[in-house]
Amino acid sequence: MRADQLYKMHGDMSTEGITFAYCGYMTENILTGVGDALKQKLESEDTDTRTIRSVFAVFVEQMQNIIRYSVGNIPSSKESPQSTDVETPRYGILTIGQEGADYVVHSGNMIKSEDVAQIQSRLAELQNKSHEELKREYKEKLKSNTDEFKLGAGIGFIEIARRASKPIEFDFMQIDENHTFFSFKATV
Repeated sequence: MRADQLYKMHGDMSTEGITFAYCGYMTENILTGVGDALKQKLESEDTDTRTIRSVFAVFVEQMQNIIRYSVGNIPSSKESPQSTDVETPRYGILTIGQEGADYVVHSGNMIKSEDVAQIQSRLAELQNKSHEELKREYKEKLKSNTDEFKLGAGIGFIEIARRASKPIEFDFMQIDENHTFFSFKATV
């Protein structure tokens, strides 16, 4: 990439209010390193402790969703998505920025097309719940003895929705018969 292209990308992100962006393979080690940098940045801006905790929690949940559920790389027009196994790092994009006084955490990754309906239904359900309903459901999930939650029905989406100051937003773009790009936005 040439300097002018990278500079334009930087300008586009600044115009959108994006102060942090990561695109690439995601692992728990990257989550930890990027998380430390995010905390330092928020603290250096004298962000209040409650907001720091909420932004950080949403960031962690979105990164973990990519690490656990992404099915491969975002393909160029010449290639199809990789099939990935448990050992392959997952690929995605995550940005953090500001819209007015609010922080926005936005992520995107490839998922199986067969999972779209379930995820879409679950997120729409969470989108329409009040803060009290989300809090109650979160506590119920914590009390349940289930070690694993079904895809799209887990506690991570509930955690993001209850920390968000506005309804969560999501979108899907079908890439091919088996793969869909999933975009997820939370405002804190």
